[in-house]
Amino acid sequence: MADTVLEIKNLVKKFNEHIIINGLNLKVQEGEVIVILGPSGCGKSTLLRCINGLEEIQSGSIKVQGRETVGNKKNAVLLRQKIGMVFQSYDLFPHLSVLGNIMLSPVKVQKRKKDEVKKEALELLEKVGLSDKADSYPRQLSGGQKQRVAIVRALILHPEILLFDEVTAALDPEMVREVLDVILGLAKQRRTMLIVTHEMQFAKAVADRIVFMDESKIIEEGGAKEFFEHPRTERAKKFLNVFTFEDIR
Repeated sequence: MADTVLEIKNLVKKFNEHIIINGLNLKVQEGEVIVILGPSGCGKSTLLRCINGLEEIQSGSIKVQGRETVGNKKNAVLLRQKIGMVFQSYDLFPHLSVLGNIMLSPVKVQKRKKDEVKKEALELLEKVGLSDKADSYPRQLSGGQKQRVAIVRALILHPEILLFDEVTAALDPEMVREVLDVILGLAKQRRTMLIVTHEMQFAKAVADRIVFMDESKIIEEGGAKEFFEHPRTERAKKFLNVFTFEDIR
């Protein structure tokens, strides 16, 4: 049986008095790909930000590899390095080249040798089809290329978990495929991933498990095929009815 990489218990997140996440529980096993679905505003992206320590929580527990991240600053700093996050907005430094963006954290934060990091960065760029863009700057890249660079930047930190937050939302339709293909490749490598997306066909193809959220909590979860073909709750059925059969078959 696979090890539990991430365990969340009774998570509560509020903005002022507004409850964003209400008593959420979730376990993620090593090598598992979980896609988080749900209507806008249900707490999907906030959940990822809580996992990565970008949002403070009001109560509950988040453990990575059995170690608590909440309330222990030393643990939080160390464990955050085990969590790679890719945002929809890329967040690349405009004054650094592609290679400079990728190498910054492993060299400055993880204190790894520059030559080793550069070698790995170039290898990863080749795998995502960007070996010719190492010396380019973000302004010279398309949206899809920027997002692939952001994925490489996360991968080079050797994370235990990868978090993807609507990584195709800001892309033109023709660029979406190139980014999703990279993530599908990572799924085949059995990378542990949590993915927030509105791409239903992609969700069905990549997910081991679907987690469906609404009104600040998980209301249904199960295998991707089961969820899309036989949703159990009326809310999930209503959500899926928004999409045509062609979208998710």
